[in-house]
Amino acid sequence: MISSSEYGSHSWELLVTVDHQHEEVQKEFLLRVTGDLHIGGVMLKLVEQIKISQDWSDYALWWEQKKCWLLKTHWTLDKCGVQADAKLFFTTQHKMLRLRLPNMKTVRLKVSFSSMVFKAVSDICKILNIRRSEELSLLKQSEDTLKKKKKKDKNSKEPVIEDILNLCNSPVSSGLSGSPGFYSKTMTPVYDPISGTPASSTITWFSDSPLTEQNCSILAFSHPNCSPETLAEMYQPRTLADKAKLNAGWLDSSRSLMEQGILEDDQLLLRFKYYTFFDLNPKYDAVRINQIYEQARWAILLEEIDCTEEEMLIFAALQYHVSKLSLSSEAQDFTCESEVDEVEAALSNLEVTLEGGNASNILEDITDIPKLADNLRLVRPRKLSLKAIKPYWFVFKDTSVSYFKNKESTQGEPIEKLNLKGCEVVPDVNVAAKKFGIKLLIPVADGMNEVYLRCDNENQYARWMAACILASKGKTMADSSYHPEVHKILSFLKMKNWTMSPQAVSDPESIDMKPECFVSLRYTKKYKSKQLAARILEAHQNVSQMTLVEAKLRFIQAWQSLPEFGLSYYIVRFKGSKKDDVLGVSYNRLIRIDIATGDPITTWRFSNMKQWNVNWEIRQVAIEFDQNVSIAFTCLSADCKIIHEYIGGYIFLSTRSKDQNETLDEDLFHKLTGGQE
Repeated sequence: MISSSEYGSHSWELLVTVDHQHEEVQKEFLLRVTGDLHIGGVMLKLVEQIKISQDWSDYALWWEQKKCWLLKTHWTLDKCGVQADAKLFFTTQHKMLRLRLPNMKTVRLKVSFSSMVFKAVSDICKILNIRRSEELSLLKQSEDTLKKKKKKDKNSKEPVIEDILNLCNSPVSSGLSGSPGFYSKTMTPVYDPISGTPASSTITWFSDSPLTEQNCSILAFSHPNCSPETLAEMYQPRTLADKAKLNAGWLDSSRSLMEQGILEDDQLLLRFKYYTFFDLNPKYDAVRINQIYEQARWAILLEEIDCTEEEMLIFAALQYHVSKLSLSSEAQDFTCESEVDEVEAALSNLEVTLEGGNASNILEDITDIPKLADNLRLVRPRKLSLKAIKPYWFVFKDTSVSYFKNKESTQGEPIEKLNLKGCEVVPDVNVAAKKFGIKLLIPVADGMNEVYLRCDNENQYARWMAACILASKGKTMADSSYHPEVHKILSFLKMKNWTMSPQAVSDPESIDMKPECFVSLRYTKKYKSKQLAARILEAHQNVSQMTLVEAKLRFIQAWQSLPEFGLSYYIVRFKGSKKDDVLGVSYNRLIRIDIATGDPITTWRFSNMKQWNVNWEIRQVAIEFDQNVSIAFTCLSADCKIIHEYIGGYIFLSTRSKDQNETLDEDLFHKLTGGQE
């Protein structure tokens, strides 16, 4: 038997602060504990002392100094390292959070502050009915964007009242299993694939889900565009360094919100972080498609991604078309009956997978590899002189382009053979001027070799461009994605090819168009409002027959075809280098970019990567590629963990297949992205 005096010498007092709403009850409690008491026992003792009868099941202990949750209730205080100087906080794990969605709407909902961010985002997406949550993450706004907003708030006389959509009564967000909302693939289609409205068969589910009909409309529809004044007040990156700031705030997916200093009712941005949109399907993804469309739209309006004037007008025409159709769709009654089964068959072509469709003939992949042979013009930029443009006979086979003096000399040795594996392919097109160029940046020992190919017409350009794109990824024209790629390029060119018709301008609906809402500020400064409206209406003729969902998907596809699509920029210092560079991280490659000129210096493909790791002491990322190529760099514009997670995340996403059900291998994600810190 142990005497009470001896027991007392082993025990000590632990201070715990309780986060509760009862003002008449004290908040600080001293518990007498021993080192071998487990966390569950501490919580039990605490609840007995508090003497408030309420549900404590969502409460857990937060260790303030160490910034960590004590969630393993069977661990003892000794095992956790908790001693008498520890300050513990007994608080709820689920707290309110404000999320700014890609469509700039803010939702307020309960989120787990103790789960890893990867899991928290998965729960958020279930509430919002967005499939494939692994493509999204949470972003903390950079100081520069907030500074601009604060400046704006000081200047404005009237207080800005933000319209917040409250989803705090959600069963999923309160930690209960609850109803799955309409997050299910086993039922008939959830949305009408033409208009994106909830299909009549699913309306009955809304009673259990926080997404009522009205809320669904806010998330799945594009709403009237903001004014040019609002656009001018938003943060717009001017340089690559500015673009790098946009990506500095991604939260660590392997740690909880609370561990990263996020407080209750803070505002974060919910954004698509990884630009590989898997299995986009209009029948289930109205909210997801709309939010991707909105993220693309704002990236173009705020010039986060560059595009030509011709492309800007197409994007403007598609936005105008979407806003017109959205307004007319909202005027309709949601519960109107639609024969979903009939439209399913008619609209199977809208089931877009943005990686390319199935091969029309499986034998194509087995038989010999197709080749292209044609007269093209070669342009090589020369310093201090005009570009030399010469016609040659080009032959494209496997992943290489060879060119000869003429067709007759193809039996001999080519003048030059260009291996396109790992190269950068950039369109150089102006349909109005009949210019169809392909810019190739081919990796060589000391950087990138720049070559331009000029085609004669749309069809020739589409075939050669598609072949170059596939070759850069190490694929040949025998690949099943070649023909869909050709088709995609042709449909994009067709949208660019328009002529003015008198009825377009006299369209009564176009009189109050507000063209400034559909283009970036650069073009509102360059053209008068009437000129812009006329040009947008010219471009609109080519898209005016599209349905609402089809127009959004076309917008997404056009965004994906831009040379800079999917690049996230970071300022880095390469090992052995004396100056800073920009590193572009994409879904399939890393690009080293000159910070002053914006020109690509070198490209490294993930497919050639053998391993990557981080030296956490000096915060340096090291990567090994095939053929004894290795690189190492430190990140200056963000924590190196962000780049490490980006690379691992893209590799994780490349393992997805349609055969899998939608449950994700969360452990694999954390193995690939977590790092051994």
